[in-house]
Amino acid sequence: MKIRILLPVILLAAAVTQSCVSNKKYAELQSDYNKSLDTNRNLKQSWQVTQQELAGSRSRVQSLEEQIATAKTNAAALQDALSKCLAGTSQGNANISKLADQITASDKYIQHLVELKNKSDSLNQILTNNLTRSLTPDETKDVDIKVLKGVVYISLSDNMLYKSGSYMISDKAGVTLSKIAKIINDYSNYDVLIEGNTDNVPISQVNIRNNWDLSALRASSVVQALQTTYNVDPKRLTAGGRGEYNTIADNATAMGKAQNRRTQIIITPKLDQFMTLIGKGTPPAQ
Repeated sequence: MKIRILLPVILLAAAVTQSCVSNKKYAELQSDYNKSLDTNRNLKQSWQVTQQELAGSRSRVQSLEEQIATAKTNAAALQDALSKCLAGTSQGNANISKLADQITASDKYIQHLVELKNKSDSLNQILTNNLTRSLTPDETKDVDIKVLKGVVYISLSDNMLYKSGSYMISDKAGVTLSKIAKIINDYSNYDVLIEGNTDNVPISQVNIRNNWDLSALRASSVVQALQTTYNVDPKRLTAGGRGEYNTIADNATAMGKAQNRRTQIIITPKLDQFMTLIGKGTPPAQ
């Protein structure tokens, strides 16, 4: 009887004792579990932060890699440009040197041309002085003498040569023509062209059709006067008329018309004859 009564008590005590141990253990386990949750939560947060930092680092790495690639491209371009620049500089120096030589040669040529022109101008002036040495100041008003490229142009006004509206030589022209004939005869190897020119006013003579006729007849009159009166070899003489088509002034004015009405005596020496001509005769002492 006593045993039956004690057994339940013992079992109850054991159960109570066993229940107390389990609760404590449970509490410890619960505490450990909570700590694990906190640790896991912290680790997860740290992992997330780490992942974000890693993503940022990867982005920075990619950006740096792109910058490096761009820098390499720029460096290559600069190197290429430098190479071309060095090559261009070398070529440029050669071109500059060549250009400098060309400029020097051009300057020498220009100087040569200037010297030739100055010499030509001086020779022409000497020749002009020789040709006009026998003309009086009054005669030079109606006689214009020029030397261009070795060709002598003696221009005589119609007022001095011809009777008004005619191709007949006037009396007052004799003295001047004799002096010009002497110049021509002094240099007997040169060809002489007598060229008549008129203004644009139509001629109204019965026996003269137009200004072509008048200019040719006037030139022919001078040729015949030089031949018959002043003994110029006719083989050297040529008579030509240019009418109104070789103007030197505007026919719109009276002065212009007067300038266009002229007869030109054109003396054409060869080069060796031209040089000889310069040496002949000197201006008379004043």
